Amino acid sequence: MVRRSEAGYTLLVLVVFISVMTVALLIALPVWETQMRREREEELQFRGRQYVEAVRRFTAKNPGAYPRSIEDLVKERYLRKAFRDPMTKDGAWNIILASGRPGRTPERGREESFPGASPRLREGRPREDRGPGGRPEPGGGAPGSGAPTHQEVMIVPEANLKAVSGPRIIGVVSPSPKKSFLIFEEGETYDAWLFYYGKAPGSKPEIIRFGDPLK
Repeated sequence: MVRRSEAGYTLLVLVVFISVMTVALLIALPVWETQMRREREEELQFRGRQYVEAVRRFTAKNPGAYPRSIEDLVKERYLRKAFRDPMTKDGAWNIILASGRPGRTPERGREESFPGASPRLREGRPREDRGPGGRPEPGGGAPGSGAPTHQEVMIVPEANLKAVSGPRIIGVVSPSPKKSFLIFEEGETYDAWLFYYGKAPGSKPEIIRFGDPLK
């Protein structure tokens, strides 16, 4: 028969053990969550760059054309699979489109709205970057690159992409507004981490969001 003193000692040891384990878990949990978020940030960069490379390959094979859906990139094997956004539960991206407003000049003098406020989106080419003497650089991009530089982009939720007439996909961005641990190209929230083909080095593009009126 176990004595009361021995039973009390065993209970005390058990309580102390549980208390120590609880404290250890409370300390370890934030560290684990931080590590998991850092890993997701690395995955976000990897997946975003996969889309950029897929668009680059698509445009190299189809000069003057851009993919109109993520499925285009997968079906034509420019992308191994449709990578999902690791920073959101549903994995849906915001899609980055090439602006259809060369020179910011409204078509025929009319103001139009980005889909959500208007039934259609005008197609067009990205504006050209000007080199020395005002001459356009080859491909409208960085000197000698031969690639277009998109100084103005449109961002539309993946679920609303079908509302856009003739979308020209150049990349993706997470819709998550959470503050990131890593500062990526001056972006301190995940929805500021823009991954798109034709990004001008060292400069930020003008952004039009789904439903915003064109100015």
